[in-house]
Amino acid sequence: MSSILDDQSALVAHDPFKMGDLTHDFADQCRRALEIARNASLPKSAATPDLVMLTGLGGSAAGGDLVSALMAGEGKVPFLVNRDYTLPNFVGQGSLIIAASYSGNTEETLSAYDDAKRRGANIICVSSGGKLIEKAKADGFPHVIVPGGQPPRTAMGYMMIPVVVVLENLGLIGEQNFEAAFTTIDEVREHNAYTVDFDSNPAKKLASALSGSFATLYGCSNWTYALAQRWRAQINENGKEMVLTHVFPELCHNEILGWQGAHEQGVKSWHTVILEGGDESERMMKRVAFTMEEIGDITTVHRVKARGNTLLARLLSLSHFGDYVSLYLAALRGRDPGEIVAIDGLKNKLAQLDQS
Repeated sequence: MSSILDDQSALVAHDPFKMGDLTHDFADQCRRALEIARNASLPKSAATPDLVMLTGLGGSAAGGDLVSALMAGEGKVPFLVNRDYTLPNFVGQGSLIIAASYSGNTEETLSAYDDAKRRGANIICVSSGGKLIEKAKADGFPHVIVPGGQPPRTAMGYMMIPVVVVLENLGLIGEQNFEAAFTTIDEVREHNAYTVDFDSNPAKKLASALSGSFATLYGCSNWTYALAQRWRAQINENGKEMVLTHVFPELCHNEILGWQGAHEQGVKSWHTVILEGGDESERMMKRVAFTMEEIGDITTVHRVKARGNTLLARLLSLSHFGDYVSLYLAALRGRDPGEIVAIDGLKNKLAQLDQS
């Protein structure tokens, strides 16, 4: 089947930020991040915290959602993600706060850092520099400095892998087989890269099916729901399109009824992507199948299954596949995946408030 997605010039025509190259580099970025984290001056032991919380926004926090899912499956203490100027009331001296800002200048993260410091929490920072690293150095908190200069949503390896290393060092999670996970990312790239023809490229096929439709992304578990959220953010930012997300079994208690009137909402076509981890129970998959029987005449259903033999590998592989889908959606509409005009406009208006 012939597709514009097999035209290499068309894939890069609207990509001045080289988002494609940055996406192709993800596995190697993770390898570099691992080396950086292992060479950083990070604590090797400490009193077990009551909880770990990563505070950050956007692409800087995206890896935190995946780490939260990893910790829910394998960790010894709760791991939460905070996306606000302040921290929850229960954060205190027994908490470990990981302040994550790729630029180092995210105003919400800087404010949350100050809040954590006031509460006497232990803090570790992950950033490429900026005010966050300045604060960490001045206050004597451990920090990991990663390479800068790319959009935060393409830097998830840099922002996520050091966090996993911190948790490993502190004995809050078991030893991870990083290279096996990174090899699984290599496999995703091998099957879905720009140079792979449409007929053999699952990401190109899925993007082509979703283009021009309204998509819903469903996770089959809490950790695949974290991936649905990452896919949504990537499709929003790279593809400049809206999607909805939900998770089994919760959607069976509410959203399943919304489909009854979906055909009257003026949407030309609905498509639903089921994200599967491969570790779901038989009953859960029966629930998914029964749900699709109920709504299958309204929406076209696609299933995507994670690769890998470990939770870390499955998280990273399914995330990477979604990266490619989002880039192909942008290419099909001739959109610049790197452009963030609306975000920059909002930041400029907020900056003007500070000057007034």
